[in-house]
Amino acid sequence: MFRKKRAKQKPDAAVKKLMDIVGEENVLYLKEDLLSYECDGYTLERGMPRAVVFVRNTQHVSDVVKQLNEREIPYIARGAGTGLSGGATPRGGEVIISLVRMKQLLHLDLENRQAVVEPGYINLKLTQSISDKGYYYAPDPSSQYACTIGGNVAENSGGAHCLKYGVTTNHILGLEVVLPSGEIIEIGKSGVPDQPGYDLLGLLTGSEGTLGIVTKITVNILKNPEGKKTVLAYFDDIDDASQAVSDIIATGIIPAALEMMDEIAIEGVEASAYPVGHPSDIAAFLLIEVDGIQAGIDDQIDDILTVCKSNHVRNVKVAKDEAERSMWWANRKMGFGAMGAISPDYLVQDGVIPRTRLPEVLARINAISRKYELRIANIFHAGDGNLHPLILFDASVPGESDRASKAGSECLQVCADVGGSITGEHGVGIEKSAEMRFIFSDEEMAAQTDIRHVFNPDDLLNPGKLFPEPGRCVEVKHDEKKATV
Repeated sequence: MFRKKRAKQKPDAAVKKLMDIVGEENVLYLKEDLLSYECDGYTLERGMPRAVVFVRNTQHVSDVVKQLNEREIPYIARGAGTGLSGGATPRGGEVIISLVRMKQLLHLDLENRQAVVEPGYINLKLTQSISDKGYYYAPDPSSQYACTIGGNVAENSGGAHCLKYGVTTNHILGLEVVLPSGEIIEIGKSGVPDQPGYDLLGLLTGSEGTLGIVTKITVNILKNPEGKKTVLAYFDDIDDASQAVSDIIATGIIPAALEMMDEIAIEGVEASAYPVGHPSDIAAFLLIEVDGIQAGIDDQIDDILTVCKSNHVRNVKVAKDEAERSMWWANRKMGFGAMGAISPDYLVQDGVIPRTRLPEVLARINAISRKYELRIANIFHAGDGNLHPLILFDASVPGESDRASKAGSECLQVCADVGGSITGEHGVGIEKSAEMRFIFSDEEMAAQTDIRHVFNPDDLLNPGKLFPEPGRCVEVKHDEKKATV
């Protein structure tokens, strides 16, 4: 006996209107198609969107936004979904405006060292597109092989080389933005820096998709450095590695990158697709890179080797060629994903601290690990104090997800206690909204939400993100809030 085939769900009136704008083939609305959009890289909270709309140009974005405004339907702009704080996660009922098909390199101006890209353009692809011409794009998040430049703008993403070159905001020269009203505006003219008036570029960059939807980005590109050398240093004591970080900066050297991994993180990357052969019994390693004019680089390397040796380094070596250097960096870039080789689940945090407080903070994070009986791996941009504690847990074990969330919150409290921040590059999103109280007063957050209301008065664009709900205590995470549509 054959089972009767279930009738296919039909689109509602609002979804049909969206299909009229972008085409039926560019709208998802069936539950089985929407499951992939329940969350971004932060998986502890999920919500079902009402629909997903794939736009191909700025006018599509504007028309979709106007249609959703007319029906008072909330919406979220989404890139590749690699975000780590729930910034693109629905709370329930929003329409997701996917920008992944807006993925063109629109203009390249090598003479003025600028490029214009659409928001769905992959970060690493920009460097790959211009490397043969002797140029590159500096911001390099670990997910750069998959993350989009539009998403980088939303989160003000950093990366291993932001110690010397700065985060995304330092490389943005102009933006085209669709406001929550549907109006299209341009900020920054032909990449002219420091225009008079308010710094709207700085305001939009890092606003986590709550002020507008970026549809075109003018970025600064850099000439490839004349020289580059990379050092790998192994330490038996993580305090010695931490002190070496401060001592390197104290010499006056500003490395292009200064990265650290601890013993648990090393266990993970050595089980990944890019093992290096790191000793299994070391406490930590530093990956240090210097670049710039060829003359003087050898002197900087000699100074770095001297600092490492004065801090009881077990072994320190300079990459013998580009192949070895690339192998070391591939291993480092696999850091987060490699945790899947040693743990069913993990939660990555993103606090910032003064470099000189590294030994103290790492000791307190170790105490949090013991308190919650969960292993915590540390992979981070040591040079600028941007920590990434990765709390390893098993979501199938009752209570472990909650313990991981509490451990992550306590790690952020430690960062705030020593004068740091709760995020350096991953954003606040859903995950850290309650923890905003660790670093901002109610009055300071009210001033920021006032700014949001100027751009986004009806709170239809990415609602429920960034700031805690009034009266909620910091220990409590947001409950899923169903959108009224």
